[in-house]
Amino acid sequence: MIVFDLQCADGGHVFEAWFGSSADYEEQRERGLVSCPLCGSEKVSKAVMAPAVGAKGNRQSGQGGQKAVAVSNDTPDPAQMKAMLETLAREQAKALEKSDYVGDGFASEARAMHDGEIDERPIHGQTSLEDARALVEDGIPVAPLPLPIRPPKSDN
Repeated sequence: MIVFDLQCADGGHVFEAWFGSSADYEEQRERGLVSCPLCGSEKVSKAVMAPAVGAKGNRQSGQGGQKAVAVSNDTPDPAQMKAMLETLAREQAKALEKSDYVGDGFASEARAMHDGEIDERPIHGQTSLEDARALVEDGIPVAPLPLPIRPPKSDN
C-alpha cells in the first residue's frame, strides 16, 4: 500500500488517500473513482509531498538549532478538526441507520445485488482489499467507509 497526498483543483483541499500502487491511483483517477472528500470534485492530482527523511543517527539532542513546522493558513485548528470529525461520524452513523450490516458477506451480497439475484438495498460490512478491487473492476459501486465501525452486537 502507498499513501498519497492529493489536492483537488476546484477547492484546493489537500487530503490523504491509500492505494495499492501508483498505477492503481492513476487507473482509479482516470475512471473517476477518486474525488475530494470535502467538495466531491473529481479534478484531483497528487499534491507536493515532502519526503520522510529521518534525522542523522550521529546527531545529539540539542544540536543543530530549532525544529520548525510550516502550517498552511487553510489548516484547521484542533477544535475545528474535532468538530469536523464529529460531524463526519454523525453523518456516517445516520447513513448506516438505513443500511444492513452483512459482515464478511459484503462482497458476495454486493455482487448478488448487482447481478439481480437479490433485491438491492443499502449494505455495509467487511471485505478484503482484493475482493473490493474485484467489485470495482466489475463496475459494482462500492466505497470504503471514512471511519471504522464496530459490528452490531459487538459491544458488551
